[in-house]
Amino acid sequence: MRMQTQSAAGGRLRIDKGGVPPVKILVADDHAMFRDGLRYVLARLGDVEILEAKDCAQALTLVGSRSDLDLILLDLAMPGMDGLAGLHALRVCRPSVPVVILSGSEEPADVRRALDRGAMGFIPKSSSSSVMLGALRLVLSGGVYLPPAFLEHSQSGRSQTAAPSIETLGLTPRQHDVLRLLGKGQSNKEIARVLGLAEGTVKLHISAILRALGVGSRTRAVIAAARLLDRSGGTDGSSPKH
Repeated sequence: MRMQTQSAAGGRLRIDKGGVPPVKILVADDHAMFRDGLRYVLARLGDVEILEAKDCAQALTLVGSRSDLDLILLDLAMPGMDGLAGLHALRVCRPSVPVVILSGSEEPADVRRALDRGAMGFIPKSSSSSVMLGALRLVLSGGVYLPPAFLEHSQSGRSQTAAPSIETLGLTPRQHDVLRLLGKGQSNKEIARVLGLAEGTVKLHISAILRALGVGSRTRAVIAAARLLDRSGGTDGSSPKH
């Protein structure tokens, strides 16, 4: 049996589906109607506790008072503070909590700016509920979600000679396999499951891949990997373990 409890303070909503610790999500968006609709979408994640903020200032207050948040959903176009400045402030306040941008914009430049400031995902508000849920599950599991249109733009916007090829990276065959799954935004746990590796081994491979790509973050590695795989034909063949 599902139970819903709601408190007016902070727009808090608890949707309890029994037995599992709730996923605690902060939704920061200035449109009440959008927040109302998002509650029903998020309920499909399972047992969730939703906190709501109508601007960045309220979001920062809630984040500062809650150390148990699992996810922050942030609209960049809210009154009171530049959205990117708000994103940066939230990341500084709770660096361990992933922030996913929900935006009416689909401009690649907006996506890139959000990623540069630490967002772990960018979901256009035009996305279907199933796409949104899949993206949030990916981020909650430790992955990175990037909209397909951004990846296509990123891949087509670079010259074929500007970036290294997979063959010139000096990766082992197993690291090629990890790179392929990293390019899909998958988390360490998912990569370990697919390849039959320990998560610690996956972390070592990803560290080597980041060094080879010359990037300093997982998000940048996902973008670079997706671009390289697109240029190489995105082969899915499995290689012997190393």
